[in-house]
Amino acid sequence: MKIALTGGIACGKSLVARFLRELGFAVLDADDVVHELEAPGGAAIPAIASVFGREALSPDGGVDRARLAQTVFADASARRSLEAILHPLVRARMLAFAAGTDGVSRVSVIPLLFESHWETDYDTILCVSSATETQIGRMMQTRGYTRVQAEARLAAQMPVAEKAARADWTIHNDSTKQQLKAEVQRCVAWLVGRMEKAI
Repeated sequence: MKIALTGGIACGKSLVARFLRELGFAVLDADDVVHELEAPGGAAIPAIASVFGREALSPDGGVDRARLAQTVFADASARRSLEAILHPLVRARMLAFAAGTDGVSRVSVIPLLFESHWETDYDTILCVSSATETQIGRMMQTRGYTRVQAEARLAAQMPVAEKAARADWTIHNDSTKQQLKAEVQRCVAWLVGRMEKAI
């Protein structure tokens, strides 16, 4: 079964992924794939330098992520240009991971699953959801964003409530880590049942 995990920014996808790993799932995060693609020598570097100029790169030859983020979050056409470079590379890597045949259940963490229209690549979609104010508060506290910056990040994504409505299972994260872990355990029990029916 190909499983995707999505959700809004600052909803706790990374923590859910950690809990899933602890429960025996193999997990690959699309954000980690992007970091590899944008690192020195990464496959996306030539195209990014061509489209955004050498000033989008750090002295080490990797992407200056802070500078590029400022550009793409302020300009929708720039964001689409970056996505046109990154998305095909990320999608290919995520699909190769999901198709693994080692018998381990695999979860692909894809924040922009619905925005990228990749939902048909997966059999089951999980969504991590939090209240908007919770998301904003977390971004301000853990990432040092201003409220305006946090709201801009939210505006660039599909509302998490819409993602949750389109997912097969929603993991709510507005409380403690312990409560979130319990939510993940309930989700895994449901997943196991779904896998058994599919066999």
